[in-house]
Amino acid sequence: MLILEKKVTVDELMHIEHRVYFDDMIKCVVDVEKKILAVNAEMHAELETYLLEHGSAQRNLYGINIWDDGEIEFDSLINPPRNREAGYPRAGRYVADPAARDKIREVVDLWLI
Repeated sequence: MLILEKKVTVDELMHIEHRVYFDDMIKCVVDVEKKILAVNAEMHAELETYLLEHGSAQRNLYGINIWDDGEIEFDSLINPPRNREAGYPRAGRYVADPAARDKIREVVDLWLI
């Protein structure tokens, strides 16, 4: 697990040192307030815990997957509480709030070339 400290290409992200678990995608958690991106764990919850231990607030964290073609998938087991807070009680794991998806994309764009 790590928090990106410099911009990388999608290809570099897919080939980071000690990459784990998936061949064609990487799990990430975005802190939309601090504008940071934690990457590379088997489960989003591991990245969520890592960020919480490093000062992030739960309400600002969203789990996503980034695929090897650069597509962002807004799907994670950590997302339902944020969906309920935003008024989407039945949205499940997908980030239902369009404004939240926009914030997530903005952070991803800060870190991916």
